[in-house]
Amino acid sequence: QVQLVESGGGLVQPGGSLRLSCAAAGFTLPYIAIAWFRQAPGKEREGVSCISGDDGSTYYSDSVKGRFTISRDKNAENTVYLQMNSLKPEDTAVYYCATDLIVRSTCPLSNLEVWGQGTLVTVSP
Repeated sequence: QVQLVESGGGLVQPGGSLRLSCAAAGFTLPYIAIAWFRQAPGKEREGVSCISGDDGSTYYSDSVKGRFTISRDKNAENTVYLQMNSLKPEDTAVYYCATDLIVRSTCPLSNLEVWGQGTLVTVSP
């Protein structure tokens, strides 16, 4: 069964850091693009970051650029991370990873086929 599982969410103070993980099951990630999204209560889902499947190019929304970093686990090959630094209360949301399952696809992604269940990030004093 093909699935994505997010982990690493939690409660953190403003200015703090968290690292989210997106682990793949049923397939490996080396040439598969992964995107991170988030959805805050009462707001629409927002694209946060993406890593391409061809050359590993990375993309960030303006709201997180310079604070978040997306990367692949070079050893495990089935995990993508989202390192979140200098967190702000407005980063509070459920974070999801997703993929189109197309080998060597490039960001931004469309036709997202697989979504994780989400992990909650709460930034609060």
